[in-house]
Amino acid sequence: MGSKEEKEKKISKKIDLIGRDIITTQELSVEEIQAILQLAFEMKKKRYSDKWAKLLERKTFIMLFYNPSIRTRQSFEAAATELGGHAQFIDASKERLKSVRASVKSAGESIHDAAKVMARYAVGIGIRILETSVDNYGDGNKVLREYAKYADIPIINMADDIYHPCQGLADVMGMMEHNNNKPTRGKTLLQTWAKGALARSYCSVHESLLINSRLGLNIRLAYPDDNYDLPEDIIEQVRKNCKETGAKFEIIKGDPVAGYEGADYVYSRNWFSKDFYKIGKEAEIKRSTAEDKQNWICTEEKMKRANPDCKFIHPMPVDEDNEVTEEVNRGPPSIIMDIAENRLHVQKAIMAMTMAGVKVKLED
Repeated sequence: MGSKEEKEKKISKKIDLIGRDIITTQELSVEEIQAILQLAFEMKKKRYSDKWAKLLERKTFIMLFYNPSIRTRQSFEAAATELGGHAQFIDASKERLKSVRASVKSAGESIHDAAKVMARYAVGIGIRILETSVDNYGDGNKVLREYAKYADIPIINMADDIYHPCQGLADVMGMMEHNNNKPTRGKTLLQTWAKGALARSYCSVHESLLINSRLGLNIRLAYPDDNYDLPEDIIEQVRKNCKETGAKFEIIKGDPVAGYEGADYVYSRNWFSKDFYKIGKEAEIKRSTAEDKQNWICTEEKMKRANPDCKFIHPMPVDEDNEVTEEVNRGPPSIIMDIAENRLHVQKAIMAMTMAGVKVKLED
């Protein structure tokens, strides 16, 4: 129990993210995560309010895509429009930028020069760069951090080869909405590998594990064998997060069913094996869809083992009938459309706070 003054100070505390880069939620405090979500909820409730309509009036947000994404482009463009600004799309492959691949030498503008020039034109830069645009795991994240080093405006991670903060925040927002708009602390998340023909990167999975462990969920991580071990530093950070919040962290190898018992949220998604960069995409897909992986799919039968109101979540696009059956993906357990919409709202909140200087009075 604190004094009246302490309580009033806590209630009136304002969270300020002006000028901040958003590269991973792990680098935000829990209060900053809560503030983004609180503003996103308000913006969703009052979507077309005049309160937000001129925050970025006559201002530009640059979107630099090394990898394409229909939802990411649409949601950021819509967010900029609804804030009164403009989102400028740039296909990095068609610009005179130096290659970000260590194995490729190319003429063009350096990241140093590009970042500094873009910062003269815009109030923020979003960058999307996944594993297919770099030679080694982590190189995409290094590119974002290099832009952040030289640009004196916010860099927003629109997904790199390690992290996907906007997706993680949208996931949490959807989970909260289906928990009567309450925090999800104490709930159980099953993060399970699934077969698939897309050789998916780690970023959405990492972000889900990191943000939900920060927010006090019990985490179960399930996958077939050692080939699908996630990077050690991520696992250690999730363990540390769970320890700090008092949550449970469990790894289940080889059993595609056990993790469903008593789960509140099921996130069934493919991710590539740890030697992906050596064996390549074709070999990865062959391994992922082999006969011994056929039971690694989210089904109605498995969902029956979970809690009665268990929700299915996924960042999309869904590899239906590999990662999850149609009955689950399009049925009552699925909240993927709400989560997809929430990308717009969390991104509006991020842009408002980092680029327009909106401060959030965190509710007690």
